[in-house]
Amino acid sequence: MKSKRKKRQDDFQKVKLKVGKKKPRADNATNTTFRSKGINLSEQLKRESGPTTHRQLGINDLVSQLHHYNGNVKQSALNGLRELLVKNPTLLEQHLSRLVSEVAAVFTDKDANVRMAATRLLRFLAQCVPAERAAPFFPLLSAHLSCAMTHIETGIQEDALKVLDVMLEHYPALLASRPSVLLTNFLELISHRRSSSTGGSKKPLDTKERSWALSVNPNKAVTGQQWRLTVLFRLGRFLQAVVEERPTEDRDMCVPSEGVFGSDKEGGMTPLDLNWEELTYSRTEVKVYENSGARPTPHSTFKLRPDVEPGAAVGEGLGSAEAVQNFAATLVPLLLEVWVEASATDSTWNSSEGANLIHPDAMSIMFQVLSILQQLRKLAPHRDQQDILDAWFRSEYLDNFKQHFMKNFPYGALDAPKQKKKPDLKRMKQVPAVTGPTVEPLGLNITLCQVMVALSQRQDAGPDKDVEWLLPLRTFVRDTLANGMKLSYKQLHMLLDAVWKLALKERSRAVTEDLLAAVYIHYQQRNLTLQTRSLLLSFFSKIYQQEPGHTHIARSKVLGRWLAALPVQLCQLGHRNPALSARLILSIQAAASRGNKDLLSSLQSNACRLYDPQEGAAVLLPAQSQQRMIQLLYFLPHLPHTLLVSLSRCCTAGRISAGLAASLIRIVHLRSSLSGWSMGSQGAALQDVDYVSFLFSTLTGFSSEDLAALQDAPDDSTIPPSLLSPLSLYPTLLEQFTHHWDVVEEVCHCLETLGSQSQCFDILQNAICKYLCKLAVVPDSLAAGLLRAVSRLLELSVPPSEAVLRFLAQCCLSLLALLVTLQQEAPSETTHKREAIWSACVSALCSVPRLLRTVLQSLRVGDLCEEELPQLGQMLVLILQHSPLRSHLLVNTALLQHVIQDLTRYSHGETREQWLTDLLYCYSVTMAHASTTHRGNLGLRDMY
Repeated sequence: MKSKRKKRQDDFQKVKLKVGKKKPRADNATNTTFRSKGINLSEQLKRESGPTTHRQLGINDLVSQLHHYNGNVKQSALNGLRELLVKNPTLLEQHLSRLVSEVAAVFTDKDANVRMAATRLLRFLAQCVPAERAAPFFPLLSAHLSCAMTHIETGIQEDALKVLDVMLEHYPALLASRPSVLLTNFLELISHRRSSSTGGSKKPLDTKERSWALSVNPNKAVTGQQWRLTVLFRLGRFLQAVVEERPTEDRDMCVPSEGVFGSDKEGGMTPLDLNWEELTYSRTEVKVYENSGARPTPHSTFKLRPDVEPGAAVGEGLGSAEAVQNFAATLVPLLLEVWVEASATDSTWNSSEGANLIHPDAMSIMFQVLSILQQLRKLAPHRDQQDILDAWFRSEYLDNFKQHFMKNFPYGALDAPKQKKKPDLKRMKQVPAVTGPTVEPLGLNITLCQVMVALSQRQDAGPDKDVEWLLPLRTFVRDTLANGMKLSYKQLHMLLDAVWKLALKERSRAVTEDLLAAVYIHYQQRNLTLQTRSLLLSFFSKIYQQEPGHTHIARSKVLGRWLAALPVQLCQLGHRNPALSARLILSIQAAASRGNKDLLSSLQSNACRLYDPQEGAAVLLPAQSQQRMIQLLYFLPHLPHTLLVSLSRCCTAGRISAGLAASLIRIVHLRSSLSGWSMGSQGAALQDVDYVSFLFSTLTGFSSEDLAALQDAPDDSTIPPSLLSPLSLYPTLLEQFTHHWDVVEEVCHCLETLGSQSQCFDILQNAICKYLCKLAVVPDSLAAGLLRAVSRLLELSVPPSEAVLRFLAQCCLSLLALLVTLQQEAPSETTHKREAIWSACVSALCSVPRLLRTVLQSLRVGDLCEEELPQLGQMLVLILQHSPLRSHLLVNTALLQHVIQDLTRYSHGETREQWLTDLLYCYSVTMAHASTTHRGNLGLRDMY
């Protein structure tokens, strides 16, 4: 018993603790000690290697922060992205897809500051990324824009319009490619669908049934009118983008393009429509060439793939007149309701006094309504659809337009007194500014004229019911143009469009003359810009082209005065404005081709001024205008002697190219009776004597005054005469020599086509005897051209006279001396000139009888100095080396042998050996070869 108790006490024995001793460890204590090893992550704390912002954030960090719940973080990230892209533009190419998708996603953010930063970043991206690079991502941008425009929050809707402004500014073509969704969004911004009373499937839209009604949102920070004005302004810009991006036709006079009133549209192309679904599995090869060989257009109509799936309804877009009518049937009633609401708030609208004065806000709304109506008319892509659409507008809304718009026309601005109050800065920050251009009464009235005149009916289409309401429009257009007020280019364009339609639709001579007189008064104003002057010229040219099909325009007195003044204006303008001068020439050419008597009479009176060789428009304008000026010579009734003198100087002075000079000579040739070309009942424009004198003056290349002045020219400007060069040659520049050589070829061609060649050569040599044989100083171009002409026109039945033969021998000998000199001094720079001179000399020596004998007889070797002997030897070597001259040299063997013997006798010193050896060698070879063939050329002896 005792042992068991003792044992139990041992099991539960209490441990005694002592001071200063460590507490013993309990038996059930947990061991909390542990051992660990470090893990080294080398990339964990490494910063991004790419570019960063001033906050050391890279593009990945900034993009990830756009998903943060805090608006300040997202705003800071958007600002950081803009900072990063400004400093590093290359990042934009690498991360464009991410940036576009992330920026578009915050269009509907609840924070206004975030949306504002996103709009700024989008504007920067649009400035850096062209439309072709942004096209793959534009469906995503368009989808987010639609979400923002239809958002329930009014602030997001307002900021969505700012995003739309950026896209309209930089990507109008991409926005206009699929307009159906955005047009519905515009409608939902200012209106709502009426609830249908009957359930079930949707019925086709009836144009008489109103399915939309204006909506009012009292929670907006702006009034309903201001909000609608803002939306209508963007809608007008969007419709304008849709119209401008479509392929244009010459269907309307109000197409706002560089080529106005049907003027030249260079670079226009026909759109190529391909069905890629059909071509995918076919073996047909499709070749697509860049620009089809034409100048590329800024607005290309080529599309790589269809915008909509095959079989989709075309009515979703605006590709047909029916689709435009359906959209207009919804929009136009809303526009009229907007204007009725705005006019109802204007106290002066229904009052008897000052009814035509409206408040600036109401004026802005009316202007936007009219602008949208005008853009709706232009949505029809074809001319026939345009007429259908205009007829539909007239039948559906003409009465409404006359009631709401023409009631108090023309309109003026009401000067509303401004109340002086302290500006509430807090409220100004909350209320967004209503963007839109400032509307003036003149612009409003002109737009209204253009809209209403388009709805008028042609007089021959039925009873005239439009006289009453067209009268104030016509009066306003006439007074605005005739009063001399300053008009912008766009305003003048719209007024001229109204004049065009009134003149073609009313078909009244009195109305047309009245309107054209007003336009001509405006045309006569001074200090008009080039763009404005070109617009007026294009208008008058186009209206003149309508004469054949419109009897009320034919023989218009106003058009006659305008045409008669064109040559005078061209003389006064000259080369100071080449673009405007080109416009004038086009108008003159169009009227001259129709034989307008007023124009031709004025052109005949001013022809000498226009074709003056020094200051005339024909020599100072660019080459294209020079060509048209030369073509006008074909229509001139007469070509008097004074005009022919100017034309000859134009050909020879080098102010026009050789090709244009040749064209001028051909036209004068055709107008002469000697050409054998008949021009109907019209007689010859010039006399035969004047024509021959014109050709001879052009052949010489210098006028009689210039040749007389050369006789007194200083010695340093000419080559002095010598025994080897009997004439003192005046060296012309290479460009002038080449030009004159080409002109001589054309003159010779015209002379060869005349009736009797013997008479022609007789006239030519008489002119040479009378005007050229007495000259002591002769230009080298004249001498070469004269030898060329004589060799081509020579008739063996009419031998040249002794005086002419002697002068030609002097020219030939002088040119040969010049040829040797040019070959020694500058052989590379004067190759063309030397070839032309040698060709002229050889052709003359071969074809003109006794010319070679006269040249050899004129050589006096005994009178030459020692320095001239080698030059004569080189001249003889050139003659001996030319094979066509061998038979002629054989006939003159005695003279040639005498000259060579004299050279051998008078040559002294060691320097004579080389050139003399060459000469003797050439002489022996030439004579040996010629002696074997001289029997076949015995007829040459008869020539000599």
